[in-house]
Amino acid sequence: MKRTAGNAGAFYPATCNAIEGMIRQFNETLKAAVSDRSILQHASRAIIAPHAGYIYSGFTANIAHRILGNARPERVVVIGPSHHVYFEGISVAMQERYETPCGDRRIDTAFSQKLAEKYGLLFELEAHRLEHSTETQIPFITHYAPEASVVELIYGQIDYRQLIPVIETVLSDPKSAVVISSDLSHFYPLSEAEKIDAVCMEGINRLEVGVLDHGCEACGIQGIKAMIEVAQVRGWESTLLDYRTSADASGDTQRVVGYGSAMFS
Repeated sequence: MKRTAGNAGAFYPATCNAIEGMIRQFNETLKAAVSDRSILQHASRAIIAPHAGYIYSGFTANIAHRILGNARPERVVVIGPSHHVYFEGISVAMQERYETPCGDRRIDTAFSQKLAEKYGLLFELEAHRLEHSTETQIPFITHYAPEASVVELIYGQIDYRQLIPVIETVLSDPKSAVVISSDLSHFYPLSEAEKIDAVCMEGINRLEVGVLDHGCEACGIQGIKAMIEVAQVRGWESTLLDYRTSADASGDTQRVVGYGSAMFS
């Protein structure tokens, strides 16, 4: 059984060479964009990364995944919201391989089964088939943590507290890492989008779930809230890594989507 790459050629390139070329370009741009290079030496096992098309959000996601790669994880659990299928609960991929343009990745089915049994997770096949919130993270993981296995969790209608023990279980293993997938506001004029997204970024920066309830419209807000509470319990701090909108790539300032990335350590 294979989790097919349903978004290759759409959200990200369909060939490995093209993906690697984009990542090289992101890192070349990063050299000029980051004044404090020391931040790129950090090693974090928990990040927030966006999931739009790479031409829009790839630079923002790349910074977070580069820092995640520094931790040398042996297992990366990707957690994202369902965009295509309505269901209640959390679904875990139960296929054995995860297809990417750079070769198949091993899905840690034993760990997936452990989470399913412990927390009553589902396997909603249709929810995984075309879900880009999680799939867009896999090529970055392939580049920065090529030896790591992956686990894909997609959540539907849930209370964010359902994700907290799952994330805690993952991070209790020092060789495991978590990617929380989320974009920010959708389709507002630029000035309004920036105000809305500032609420999200403030909540993440201050590690305060309550701040997010005052206007943050992140599509992955449940995962963000859960990660904030886990970070609080662990005594971790958050570091904002990048923020931008689709207008930076498209020039369209009337209907923009916001993207932010952060790390926890």
